[in-house]
Amino acid sequence: MQKRILTIQDYSAMGRCSLTVALPIISSMEIECVGLPTAILSNHTAFPSWEFVDLTSHMLDFVNKWDNFNNSFDMIYTGYLAKGQADVVLKIISKLRENKTKILIDPAFADGGKLYPGFDLNHVQDMKKLVCVSNYLVPNLSEACFLTDTEYDLSNENIHDEVCNKLLQMGAKNVILTGIKKGDQVVCLFKNNDEQFTYGSHNLNKKFHGTGDVFASALAGCITNGLNNLDAIKKAHDFTTLAMEKTIEDKVDGILYGPEFEKALYLLNRK
Repeated sequence: MQKRILTIQDYSAMGRCSLTVALPIISSMEIECVGLPTAILSNHTAFPSWEFVDLTSHMLDFVNKWDNFNNSFDMIYTGYLAKGQADVVLKIISKLRENKTKILIDPAFADGGKLYPGFDLNHVQDMKKLVCVSNYLVPNLSEACFLTDTEYDLSNENIHDEVCNKLLQMGAKNVILTGIKKGDQVVCLFKNNDEQFTYGSHNLNKKFHGTGDVFASALAGCITNGLNNLDAIKKAHDFTTLAMEKTIEDKVDGILYGPEFEKALYLLNRK
């Protein structure tokens, strides 16, 4: 039977991120992707201006309409959530989660030691509630520091291990810490209570909007298709890196228009 993922995040019409990334990437891996939009935007918020329609009050109503249909999911994967939506997502997870359902949480609220515009520490407190229900938590260092009340201090050589250990203590089953710069490499650190490893590639020294969404979407598909932790992270990381390289080759503005993941999808179809 075909696998199925429910992904809960916003739909930004212009600029590759969120649902416009998750739907095609997951579908290309022969997995049915059900997208539940948390909001609809004309374009993502790295553009100078945007239109925004908040769907918070509709999310549970949408899900409740599925009661008479086959609403079984192999994974529930969350991305960017607006303020106040974490509690709604918790209700949706509680309603739809089965024994087989894995939960992947991409916190998507901070970078460079700072919260994204529009967020405050109340949002961080709400996002902490999702840590303990996650099978896979995929934060960058900034998000991990906020979630664990750890000072964002890049001079602390042990900070990556420290925040991962704290997140595991908070209830996360597996932590994948992304975007760690080590020399000329960018690596992911994977950690659970039994296993730890890193995997990375050459640092391209370019800024992109949406690479976290590309990585998390590919990772969700790889895990759902049965890859082990190392192979899933390798494939998702290599796919994201190739998408960035294609974008650089084409001289596309990666901040506004995101990585050209479409040109790398063939990697995900390799068995």
